[in-house]
Amino acid sequence: MATTAPSSFLSSAARRIPPIQCLLTFEALARLRSVTQTADELCVTPSAVSHRVKQLEQILGAQLFGRADFSLTTEGSAYLAHVREGLTALQRFPGQATAPGRRRLKLAVTPTFARAILIPRLRQFTEAYPEIDLALQVSIPLLDVVAEDADLMVRFGAGHYADVEHAEIARDVVTPLASPAFVREHGPFDHPEDLEGVPLLRSPLEPWRTWFAATGLDWAEPSEGSQFNDIGLMCDGAAAGMGVALVRLKLGAPWLENGTLVRLFATDTASPHAHYLCWRTGTMDRWECAAFAEWLRKTMA
Repeated sequence: MATTAPSSFLSSAARRIPPIQCLLTFEALARLRSVTQTADELCVTPSAVSHRVKQLEQILGAQLFGRADFSLTTEGSAYLAHVREGLTALQRFPGQATAPGRRRLKLAVTPTFARAILIPRLRQFTEAYPEIDLALQVSIPLLDVVAEDADLMVRFGAGHYADVEHAEIARDVVTPLASPAFVREHGPFDHPEDLEGVPLLRSPLEPWRTWFAATGLDWAEPSEGSQFNDIGLMCDGAAAGMGVALVRLKLGAPWLENGTLVRLFATDTASPHAHYLCWRTGTMDRWECAAFAEWLRKTMA
């Protein structure tokens, strides 16, 4: 004969389980750190967001957010891990072999963007979301060769992607760079015309004609010289004294900072291409994908 739990136990247990809308609001606000963005994501008013958080804090008897920037208190950070674990468990279908409370996010990233921009910042994300396991894979710029099972993809190009949804995350300017030794040997470089006869390193990722036009040079795209399909390799080639490379400043920052490359001119111009975060329809329904996209947008701002 089945037994029934005492009504006092059931009422006590019910009081300890906050409403699901309060938990969803708490998780979204902790992730987005904006009442307005949280309200937009949950399709409620900003006042409803504030009310739900206050209700949750009253139920728990603890303060979850410590300051006006919505940074978490120690209690809030600990509780957030439990909330995400619970929400993940509710999203999981029977039979899925996933470690409790952990999410796996597969990223396909262009090589130099990963080394120069993403990796130096990535610890911020892993510390904010320790329950998300990242798997990074390399994609090839312009050719859009990416792993088919990637959840999110960083592509570099003109942004015309009919097969995926996408958002621009990084646009940059380009300028000629060379090694200090190369400048001493082939310089000085006072005017753009001084590049005549100098080895120009080539890449389909950054056509020279863009910079030529911006500086008033009526020169054709170089058809001779060393060619690279990766900006990082081209920077390494320029640092080794092979020639002058046309490089985006954000991607060239590591070489500029350590002094292996220097600017030749003060003139730069906008690159015709940009980096885009791409995803297939429905991907952003997974909170870990939405969390990474929002973090990347903020860190690149």
